[in-house]
Amino acid sequence: MTESGTPNTSSGWVIVLAVCGVIGVVAVAGTLFLVNQQSAQWAGRPDDVAPAPTAEYGRRLITQTSWLIGPEHPDPAQRFSGNGLNCSSCHLDAGTIPGTLSLTEAFQKYPKFSGRDGKEADLKERIDGCMERSMNGRTLPRDSVEMDAMVAYVRSLSDQFAAMNASRRSVSEPAPFRAPTRAASPEEGAKVFETRCVVCHGRDGAGMLASSDRRRGYLFPPVWGQDSFNNGAGMGRVLTASKFIKARMPLGNATLTDDEAFDVAAYINSQTRAAIDPARLEQDYPDLTKKPVDAPYGPYADSWSITRHKFGPFVDPGR
Repeated sequence: MTESGTPNTSSGWVIVLAVCGVIGVVAVAGTLFLVNQQSAQWAGRPDDVAPAPTAEYGRRLITQTSWLIGPEHPDPAQRFSGNGLNCSSCHLDAGTIPGTLSLTEAFQKYPKFSGRDGKEADLKERIDGCMERSMNGRTLPRDSVEMDAMVAYVRSLSDQFAAMNASRRSVSEPAPFRAPTRAASPEEGAKVFETRCVVCHGRDGAGMLASSDRRRGYLFPPVWGQDSFNNGAGMGRVLTASKFIKARMPLGNATLTDDEAFDVAAYINSQTRAAIDPARLEQDYPDLTKKPVDAPYGPYADSWSITRHKFGPFVDPGR
C-alpha cells in the first residue's frame, strides 16, 4: 500500500509470488492466468467489442464492469456502477463455475418472489439490485443494450449448463457452511483475516488494483471501504458472506472452518463501507416477516437487538 492508502500496483507481482507460499500453486496459476488475460485484453484498444445485446458483450460487462460502466468511464452517462468492482469479483470466472454464486442456473430461476422487493422479480430486476447494492451504483434502464446483453449472457450459460454432463455439473467446494450456535466474533475474525486474507485483500481491505489506471478495476477486490459493496448488499449479511467465504476463499484453497468463515465475515462486515440511501433501505421487505434474520439494518418483526441481527447467535425457536 502507498502512504496515502491507495492500493499499490507496482508491487503486484511481488504479492502474486508471495501468494504461492500462502494459498497454493493452483491459486497462483489462476492468478497468473488472470494477469496474462488482462494484459491481452488491454493491449491496443480495450473497447474492441461494440456495445450490442449479445452474450459476448454481456460477458465483458460481467468481467470488465469497471471499465465498461464504472465510475471512471469518460462518458458520465455510462457510469452505472459506483465502485471499482467487477461482477466477476463475486461471480468467479464470469459465473461459469457451478456452485456458490454461479450464474450457470440463474436464468431459469427467474422470475421468482423477492422478499426484499415484496413482489415477484424478474432477472432484470435482480441485476439492478446488484447494480444498486453490490456495485454501489444506479440501475440500468430495462431496455438498455447493457441490460439485454447481461441477460443474453446469463441465458447462454443456462444453455451451456443444460448441455453439460454430470461430471461437469458437479460442484467442487467444501461442505456447505453451517452457522455456529454462538455469536460471530469480529475480534477472532481479525486474526483469520490477518493470516488468510491479507495477502490478497490487504490489511486495510483495499484490495489490489489491476493497474495504475483505476478504470481497469481490481485484481483482488476491496472487501470494505468506498470501492466495495455498500451496506445494503446481500454480502453485508454475515450468514450470506460466511457461505461465500467458506465455499470460495481463500482463492484456490478454500479450507476455512465454519467458525473461521463466520468470524472473518463478521470482521469484514464490521468495517466502514459505502452507504446506500437510508430511504431506499426503508423500502426493503414490506413484509418484515420475510426479512432475513441476519439483515444488518432495521426495522425488524422481532425484538432482537440490531447487534444480534448482525452477529447472532441466530438460534431462535420463535422464527
